Amino acid sequence: MAGGRRQAPPREEVLAAAMEMIAERGLEKLTMAALGREVGMSSGHLLYYFRSKDELLLRTLEWSEGRLGAERARLLNRTATARARLDAYVDLYVPDGHRDPHWTLWLEVWNRSQSAAADAAARDRQAAIEGAWHRDLVALLAEGVSLGEFRAVDPDRFAARLRALLDGFSIHVAIGLRGTDRGTILGHVREFLDESLLADA
Repeated sequence: MAGGRRQAPPREEVLAAAMEMIAERGLEKLTMAALGREVGMSSGHLLYYFRSKDELLLRTLEWSEGRLGAERARLLNRTATARARLDAYVDLYVPDGHRDPHWTLWLEVWNRSQSAAADAAARDRQAAIEGAWHRDLVALLAEGVSLGEFRAVDPDRFAARLRALLDGFSIHVAIGLRGTDRGTILGHVREFLDESLLADA
C-alpha cells in the first residue's frame, strides 16, 4: 500500500462489522473506538464517514434491512400457498430470541429517533423501512383474498393490525420477557391468523 497506510474498508464491511459486534458483544459494546479497532480505522475516520453514532446505527439498520428485504422477497415470490408464504413472513419478522441483534438495533434506533436532536430525514428513513414490510404484507393478503384462500378482509387494515401484533410480541421476545419465547409467540400468531383469515374455510 502506498506509504504503508492501510486503505479504509468499504462501508459495507464496516456495517457488517458493526452488526457482528452487536450480535457477539451487545449494543453497549459498540463504540466508535471499538468498531474502529475491529476494521482498522480511527474513530475520527469513522465519524468522518458517518458523522455520528446515530447515523452509524441507522446505516447499519438499513444495511441489515436490505438483507432481510432480499430474503423476504425470495420467500414471498416462491411457489407456495398464500398462507405458507404468510407463515414465512411471520417467521422472518419475529426475533430469533432474547437480544436478537437486528431487533436490538431496531429498538435502539427508534429510541434515539425520539430525542430532540433527531432529524426528520432520519425518521423518514426509518418509516421507509416500515413501509416496505407493510406493502409486502398488504400485497400478500390481497393475493390470498383474491385466490379465495383468505376470507374477505381489507388487506391494508388487516396488515396494520397484524404488524402491531407482531411488533408487540417481537419486543417481548427481544427483551427476554418471561413466558414469551419465540416458539410460544409463533403459536399465538398462527392461532390468530387461523381464526381471522380462515374462519370461512
